[in-house]
Amino acid sequence: MGSYTDLLRTSGVARIIAAQLTARFPQGMLSLAFLLHVEQQTGSYGAAGLVLAATSIGQAVAGPLTSRLMGRFGMRPVLITTLSVCVTAVVAIGVLPLTVAGYMSVGLVAGLATPPVQPAVRTIYPKMVNSRQLTPLFSLDASAQEIIWVVGPVVTTFVSLQIGTVWGILLAALLMVIGGIWFISSPELGRVRIPRSKRRFGTVLARPPVLLATVVGFLLIGACAAIEAGVVAALGHGGAEAGIVLAIFSLGSLAGGLFLGHVPIGPWSTARRMLIVFVGTALAAFSMDFWWLAVTLFIAGIGIAPALAVLFGIVSASVKFSDTAEAYGWVGTGQLIGAALGSALAGFLIDANGAPGAFWAATGLALLGVLVPTVFRRWHPDLRGRDASPIPDTEPVPVTPS
Repeated sequence: MGSYTDLLRTSGVARIIAAQLTARFPQGMLSLAFLLHVEQQTGSYGAAGLVLAATSIGQAVAGPLTSRLMGRFGMRPVLITTLSVCVTAVVAIGVLPLTVAGYMSVGLVAGLATPPVQPAVRTIYPKMVNSRQLTPLFSLDASAQEIIWVVGPVVTTFVSLQIGTVWGILLAALLMVIGGIWFISSPELGRVRIPRSKRRFGTVLARPPVLLATVVGFLLIGACAAIEAGVVAALGHGGAEAGIVLAIFSLGSLAGGLFLGHVPIGPWSTARRMLIVFVGTALAAFSMDFWWLAVTLFIAGIGIAPALAVLFGIVSASVKFSDTAEAYGWVGTGQLIGAALGSALAGFLIDANGAPGAFWAATGLALLGVLVPTVFRRWHPDLRGRDASPIPDTEPVPVTPS
């Protein structure tokens, strides 16, 4: 814990973590908020799944592209433009009476304009701390990220089910504006400029560690999204039980991130952490009882933040600084697509088989999340005793005063 204290005392670290967390928090809310709202408007989880699929297509196209554009036009211009468009589209989904096709079209726009906050902050981190602090910073950030992916749906569940689904979406839009302005105004965005990459777009994804992190992140966050939909379907009718279970899920992840974040990263690290997620999720599928879900999902949560910390670390150590933004754009896209498609898959299975169907989907995704890093463990860097900083470029990286 001492290393985390030292990190938070480092100039600017606590502020940038808080700002980016607030800016990205709505991404943990919107998949479930859209699912609940469109299902309420259309009466079909399947229709809601189509809207999430359209949003994920937009995110898939935009994630690495907007990240790479930050190296050409600068971080602030790209972030301001995407934030403005995305907020407008999100509000439109919440307040306009649309058909399923209309929801899908606006969802596509929202996905295309998703602000590339995650690639921006991952690129900034190595310039804020020394090499010894970088791995603990990724662990701390991964623990904080679980507030986005797990606590975000808790907030959405309470607001959407207790007040209204429109308010759940509008709250996400408000947080997007507040967090976006806070992050964009951070002085670190003016001090660090991402150099323009000399490689073709998409080349970085051919690096095995980046591809591995993208695929595993997709499977991990997809499993989490399916779990969230299943909890809501099982417990979210007229009470607070669904929100409480999701909060316990988040506590497991936060605890895992804080207590396992210092474990050295070896070739088996991702598979071992994903195994924890798989075991807890598979056990959860056996019963929809409140206490059973609370205990088993706490177990599943223990592996989430540590797994994400490993994924961030292996990407950072495997690419040049000029390629970090695009690399994290691909990883972030994988996670966002996982969130949307995990919810969509769960929605169709809930329609066909009830709440247990969502946990079947989550279990399958988590199992793949164990198998992929096991089969491709040779792609997994061994960072035990190594620096996780990006590979230096062959020319000086411009750093300008804010």
